[in-house]
Amino acid sequence: MESKEQAIISARAMDQRGGTKITVLEIERLSTLTDYFVVGTGNTRVQTQAMADNIADGLVKEGIRPIRIEGFEEGRWILMDYGHVIVHIFQEDQRNFYNLDRLWADAPALPFAEVFPDKVTEDARET
Repeated sequence: MESKEQAIISARAMDQRGGTKITVLEIERLSTLTDYFVVGTGNTRVQTQAMADNIADGLVKEGIRPIRIEGFEEGRWILMDYGHVIVHIFQEDQRNFYNLDRLWADAPALPFAEVFPDKVTEDARET
């Protein structure tokens, strides 16, 4: 499975558990660290943990296991390292503090319609 598809599965899994401000950043041209960052926000420790569990469940069905997971117990910033895809699940205050969106502002984000095609209205598809 390509890293882009892994990133999209991760973003959709976040959304299924009520995650907000979900962004898929293509950083492969900017860094050798990874191909994609998936960044999302949850309101509580329970929600961020549910988002992480849903991502792990979705990817393990594809035979993909994380290299490591950090921050799960506390749930304020959960990092899931899949090699070519790194997932960041934040609570709002942590996301604002670390501000990965600004730090990686030069990285293009995948279009919303590509990540969440079922959430795009017919009117939006025509533009």
